[in-house]
Amino acid sequence: MYICAAFALVSLWFAWTALSSLERLTDAAERDIAAGYGWFWLFLAAVATAFGVLSWAIVKGKFGLSKSADE
Repeated sequence: MYICAAFALVSLWFAWTALSSLERLTDAAERDIAAGYGWFWLFLAAVATAFGVLSWAIVKGKFGLSKSADE
């Protein structure tokens, strides 16, 4: 769960770097490529966040998946 958080933060940093540089690019092809990279890293951050929340919920027993010894 902590690895997911670290990966999400790194992915957000890459996305921010790519998307914030769009206004400085003059070539339309380079701008499209940079926007594609930015959206890709933003997608990876969302996936890492979703898996982190899912793993946290499983560890905390929010889904009722953990079985007690009494059953």
